[in-house]
Amino acid sequence: MTTGSKEEFVVVLDFLPNGYPFDSRNSFRKGPIAQVISKNTFTLLEIIPKQGVQLQSTEELSIGEGKRDKVHHVVGRIGPEKLTQTAQGELEIIVKKLVIESPERYIDFFNKAGPISTRMHQIELLPGIGKKHMWEILEAREEKPFESFEEIKSRVSLIPDPLKCVIKRVIMEINNEDKYKIFVR
Repeated sequence: MTTGSKEEFVVVLDFLPNGYPFDSRNSFRKGPIAQVISKNTFTLLEIIPKQGVQLQSTEELSIGEGKRDKVHHVVGRIGPEKLTQTAQGELEIIVKKLVIESPERYIDFFNKAGPISTRMHQIELLPGIGKKHMWEILEAREEKPFESFEEIKSRVSLIPDPLKCVIKRVIMEINNEDKYKIFVR
């Protein structure tokens, strides 16, 4: 479901104007750093802002080629265990915002998800959705493709909130809690 293309935009999870507190280097060697999450593939990254730039939590930044007005460079990917407390606190809020901003991709998942094996279906990877709900979703999408999270909720009886299921799944994938990746690179 994720693409191999380069990320263009990220959202700031945490900005550390004086670098990491646990960095043992002298303070004059430590520079500002930010922990960010990419908008499309939910990749966790570290970036160095341009000199004198102050970043805000939840601020959207361009990391695309040539369009970097606030970003000096991308240091690279980081693991979820390296996130600061602040970044961990912002993670679910920002993931929810990003899912709500472009629901088409996730609705499309409900409409097109297929089997992983003879015993397991991609839809069952969503937290709270078992075989019974999976079969109801498959039957409902045969009649007519879903167009919104609300429609999934209204057409599939007793389903847990599909939006919350997707958000929980993205967080699980970011935290590497499952070998299958549906939404995260």
